[in-house]
Amino acid sequence: MDNGLFSISEMASLARVTRDTLIHYDKIGLIQPVLRGKNNYRYYSDKQLALVNIVRTLQSLGMSLKEIDKIARSRTPERILQAFTEQTPEIEKNIEKLLKSHTLLLTLRETIASALSTDEHAVELQQQEAESIFLGPKNDYSGGRSINDALLQFYKYCRKTEDTIDLNYSAWGVFAGARIERGDWQGPDHFYFNNPHAHDEKPAGLYVTAYGRGNYGTGDKIYRRLTRYINENKLTICGPAYEAYPLNEISIQDPDNYLIRVSIRVKQK
Repeated sequence: MDNGLFSISEMASLARVTRDTLIHYDKIGLIQPVLRGKNNYRYYSDKQLALVNIVRTLQSLGMSLKEIDKIARSRTPERILQAFTEQTPEIEKNIEKLLKSHTLLLTLRETIASALSTDEHAVELQQQEAESIFLGPKNDYSGGRSINDALLQFYKYCRKTEDTIDLNYSAWGVFAGARIERGDWQGPDHFYFNNPHAHDEKPAGLYVTAYGRGNYGTGDKIYRRLTRYINENKLTICGPAYEAYPLNEISIQDPDNYLIRVSIRVKQK
């Protein structure tokens, strides 16, 4: 400190900001030094230390420097209260966004960890609990429409729905049981997200599950294994097939090495 003033380095240290931050504040006219010394050195007063603290606080609440400049120059308790009231919905929106990201993160972690512990060569017959999913409308393949056309319509539907859907979940497929029985497993009847906060449901029940490796839409061998297993073990398909890719482009570089999981709901004959 020199004559009651702080150098820019001292000011930065006391205010817990960088020198570059103070230089930026100076350039935009937000907080300018009270004095320029030899070699154009910047010096600040203790009042400006308080002002830097105000700027830091308001920035941490998501306000822009332009907004802060207007408020800080003529601040009163009433004006600050109004600014905080107006900022509250924005903070709440950010909280909601972070919570969605947290849910997505946990879901992806669980999906990948479970896939890594899977015996890819086994066929599993097990009782499964219900899962929350977001189920899209029935896909329309008429008029030469492709799977990509159906996927595009699914995403459009997601954006229109009243529910706020996180489009960062992977889109997987649902096939009607009758189609599996006749060996028709190209192009799902519906797309779905495995979203734990969605309102649709993959029902609890007895499922036969098998795995394989391949790109999207290349699970033919898995379906053949499953239908053979179903017939050999005197089971009957009583619900749809859920085709998922727990190891996909998020964690696998080679698309021909994605992990495919197919689960078909069944019952004993």
